Amino acid sequence: MMRAFPLILIAVIAYNVLVFGGATTGHDMAGLLGQNFPLTVMSGDVWRISLGDGLVALALVLLFIETVKAARTSQREMLNHGLSLVTFIAALVEFITLKGFGTSVFFLIAAMCLFDVVAGYSIAIVAAKRDLAMAPTDNS
Repeated sequence: MMRAFPLILIAVIAYNVLVFGGATTGHDMAGLLGQNFPLTVMSGDVWRISLGDGLVALALVLLFIETVKAARTSQREMLNHGLSLVTFIAALVEFITLKGFGTSVFFLIAAMCLFDVVAGYSIAIVAAKRDLAMAPTDNS
C-alpha cells in the first residue's frame, strides 16, 4: 500500500504543518520561508539556505522518486497516479484560496505536483504501449 502513496504529498504536508502548526500566523509565511541557515562551503563562501529552498529541494527529490516509480504499470501505480491527481487538486485549491499558501515556494511545490500527474500518466501510457508492442501475437 505504501507504493501507492504519492511521495510529493510529503512536501505539501510539510508546508501545511508550517502554516497550520502555529509556526506563523499566515501573514508572515514569506518571512518564515525566507529565514536563512548559513552553510560554509569548501570555497569559503557562505551559502544561505532558506527554509523555502529546503522545501523546494525536498519536493524535487520526492518528484524524482515519483517519476521513477511511474515506469511501473501495476494497479498500485494506477492508484498512485489517481492519488497524485488528488494531491495536485488539493495543493491548487490551497494556493488559490488559503492565506499563507500564496508564496513562490508553495507555487513551485504545486507545480511539481502537476508535473508528477502529467509525467506519471505519460510514462504509464508509454510503458503500456511498450508492453503491448512486446506481447506475443497469435497468427493462427
